[in-house]
Amino acid sequence: MIDWMAKYGATLANTFGSPRRVLARGEGTHVWDVEGRCYTDFLSGIAVNVLGHCHAAVLGAVSAQLGTLDHVSNFFASVPQIQLAERLAGLVGATPVRVFLTNSGTEANEAGFKLARLTGRKRIVAMEGAFHGRTLGALALTWTAKYREPFEPLPGGVEFIPFGDFGALAAAVDETVAAVVVEPVQGENGVIPAPDGYLAAARAACDAAGALLWVDEVQTGLGRCGEWLVSVADGVIPDIVTLAKGLGNGFPVGACLAVGPAADLFTPGSHGTTFGGNPVAAAAALAVLDTLRDEGLVAAANAKGLRLSEAVLALGNPGIVGVRGRGLLRGIVLADPIAPAVNDALLARGWIANAPRPNVIRVAPPLIVAEDELVAFADALGEAVEEVRNAG
Repeated sequence: MIDWMAKYGATLANTFGSPRRVLARGEGTHVWDVEGRCYTDFLSGIAVNVLGHCHAAVLGAVSAQLGTLDHVSNFFASVPQIQLAERLAGLVGATPVRVFLTNSGTEANEAGFKLARLTGRKRIVAMEGAFHGRTLGALALTWTAKYREPFEPLPGGVEFIPFGDFGALAAAVDETVAAVVVEPVQGENGVIPAPDGYLAAARAACDAAGALLWVDEVQTGLGRCGEWLVSVADGVIPDIVTLAKGLGNGFPVGACLAVGPAADLFTPGSHGTTFGGNPVAAAAALAVLDTLRDEGLVAAANAKGLRLSEAVLALGNPGIVGVRGRGLLRGIVLADPIAPAVNDALLARGWIANAPRPNVIRVAPPLIVAEDELVAFADALGEAVEEVRNAG
């Protein structure tokens, strides 16, 4: 039998440590490893596979586009690229909107950073606990010291304030600020939602100072949190919106949307990409958007997320102290810092989740998840927590 783990360790850059499993195939909410074991995927490739694995609509769209037109340089346009930009612009509920298509959320955030700098101002206000990516620009906006410090000096002018602190927000934003960047829910920080009214307060502060409001919806947008865009659903129109993850259901695609006056900041030569907006990625994204709309999966994510929370809390497990989040992005808060061990116990039971913080299990199942799977996960979680606490 081939030792795929050994091959991985011998050839792949050691940026992620040892993989938990080597996966071979997927279908719907399930994946199988190279040894044939089946797992229910409640992480969706970190909030990516909103339609589950190998969805027929995405598979059909990608296959058809590959057989028609696979890539063009940015000297030319393609019909899927234009159609996707139109669809994404329509999510904002304002005009004008200009869309820069990318391959990832990090690249979308790099574009957002450059847009902010094109205002002529240099200061950017970011949030403690934030995660925006791993390239140098996106990393400069990311709070976690262990990610940032080895690569300093990073692009300057970024100031961090406590996430959700209305007073700190008001004090930080003045006429020297180019942009305020905020996530509606900080997924990597343990699934922490912004307080009610916080995005609106950020909008008001930016309006008063003439700054841009930049909402990073890479993880929260496109149905994951029960809305097409959380910011717009909360009554806030950002100047910049960044998207990725669920947009391609696993095919690499992202977008940076510039709204209102910000739509005119990029001019020819000010930014670019080789693969961003290629016809195959655009076709995949269009299939995702169509399926989310036609199957009512965006609104359904709210009901499913509530059902998951109810099932977890109904366990009455003393090792579980709460569930937070929106839609199908949920953080299950544990009484003790045992989340990594609980996550291991879940995997041994055939469930994929993750532990972004020592006391938090993050779940982000496909939006096609069935109710019985939500209840079964809650039961498995209760068993996993009990196992770890009893062993401890």
